[in-house]
Amino acid sequence: MRKKERFEHIINYFKTNQPIAETELHYENPFQLLIAVILSAQCTDKRINLVTPELFKAFPNPKKLADAEFNEVFYYIKSVSYPSNKSKHLIGMAQMLVKDFKNKIPESTEDLMKLPGVGRKTANVITSVIFNQPSMAVDTHVFRVSNRLGLTTSKTPLQTENQLLQYIPEEFVAIAHHWLILHGRYTCTARSPKCNICPLTDYCNSYSKFKKAALK
Repeated sequence: MRKKERFEHIINYFKTNQPIAETELHYENPFQLLIAVILSAQCTDKRINLVTPELFKAFPNPKKLADAEFNEVFYYIKSVSYPSNKSKHLIGMAQMLVKDFKNKIPESTEDLMKLPGVGRKTANVITSVIFNQPSMAVDTHVFRVSNRLGLTTSKTPLQTENQLLQYIPEEFVAIAHHWLILHGRYTCTARSPKCNICPLTDYCNSYSKFKKAALK
C-alpha cells in the first residue's frame, strides 16, 4: 500500500468513527493547560489530573506561581515524576510569563520553547489545542503508532512530526495528534498491542509484516 493511500484510509476511519478527540488533561484556561502539559512529561494524564486541582487553586495565575517558593510548589506535585525539576520549571516558566510576555501565553512554538520546561512537544500541544494551529506534537504514543502503522519511517520525534505534516491535511493536523495518542494509549499499546480489536489492521504496516511472518 502506498503511503498516501495509507494516510487517506486511516484519516477517513478516524474522521468517521472518532470525530471528536481531545486532550485528557483537565484544564480551564491556557495557563492551566501549560502547567498540566509540563507536568505530564513522563507521567500519566490520570496522575496529573489528580494533582492539578489543588495546584491550580494555590497558583491561579502566573504572578502567584512566579512568586512561589520551591517547597510550596513541590508540596503539590511531589507525587508526579521528577517533581524537583518540574517545580523549578513551573516557577521559572511563570516568572518568564510575567517578565517577558505580560502574563500571556505565547502563541508561537518558538516563543513557547523559551519557557523553562517547555520543549517542542509541549509547545506544539499548546499551539494546537489553545490556538488551533496546525502543529503536530509528537509524544511516545504518536511516535510509536505512526511508525507501526507505516505512516512514518522515523528515528526521532522531529522526523515523525515532519513526515506526518507532509501527508495530513492542515485542517486535521490538530485532531490527528489526539487520534494517534488515544489509539496508542488504548489500542496500539507499547508492550502488547491489541491487534485483535484494532480497526486499522487492514492499513497497518506492522500487522501486515506480522501476518506474512506467521505464514512462513
